[in-house]
Amino acid sequence: MEGSYFTIDDARKLRKPRNLDSHKGNYGHALLQVGSMGMMGAAILSTKACIRSGVGLTTVFSDSRGNDIMQISVPEAMFLRKEHDYSKYDAIGCGCGIGTSSKSYESLLHLLKGYQRNLVLDADAINLIAKFNLQSIIPENTILTPHDIEFDRIVTESKNHDERIKKAIIFARNYKLIIVLKGHKTAVISPDGNISFNTTGNPGMATGGSGDVLTGLIVGLLAQGYKPYDAAKLGVFIHGLAGDFAAEELSQEAMTSGDIVNYLSKAFKAL
Repeated sequence: MEGSYFTIDDARKLRKPRNLDSHKGNYGHALLQVGSMGMMGAAILSTKACIRSGVGLTTVFSDSRGNDIMQISVPEAMFLRKEHDYSKYDAIGCGCGIGTSSKSYESLLHLLKGYQRNLVLDADAINLIAKFNLQSIIPENTILTPHDIEFDRIVTESKNHDERIKKAIIFARNYKLIIVLKGHKTAVISPDGNISFNTTGNPGMATGGSGDVLTGLIVGLLAQGYKPYDAAKLGVFIHGLAGDFAAEELSQEAMTSGDIVNYLSKAFKAL
């Protein structure tokens, strides 16, 4: 499969320097629509990763029954008890641990119809899109971050990875989206059908919550003003690099998704 390979030199070129004379308002405001009872871990991981991205402000809209869990686990974030005007946010991420209930569906529908800026959809947001055929109302330049099974639900089951990538290219072109097809050498596909293969990451990252970390990281980069395709490529690279540092220190077997969050700082320092 033809495409370019995204390396550390590419990451260094994309990374935005922080100005000495700046404040939190200069680095964007991200909203994460994540979590449900029994899945608050997904909300915690995505929120921690978003904060570690360098974003100025992070707000979380989640199941109100989990607010205490979130406020104790991530004191740096703010929390909403109900949906409101999305226009104040520079980027929004949705799907990590939200479930596929009717309430989650209505919330996703409200988001897709009410927000036309920088959007990342993952996990249950993708499952709901597949279940209710919402592809046509996804805003252009939205980033979708499916693993193989989630992507197959949106289109049709593929015989192999190459066939899946070909379908992802067609899907990205038809709907003007960015597809992050997660896996070994994660493929990041642009709305024009260009492919960038990632060069970081390891099998130790095949663990619950790793995708939630990636979503939060990409949302944080988007909120800071990175272009969607650049945010996706850079986010995937940094996520994999943090995973490589975690595996080197802890082993692939023993590392967790929380460790990926903890090694984001070392990944940024390496750029």
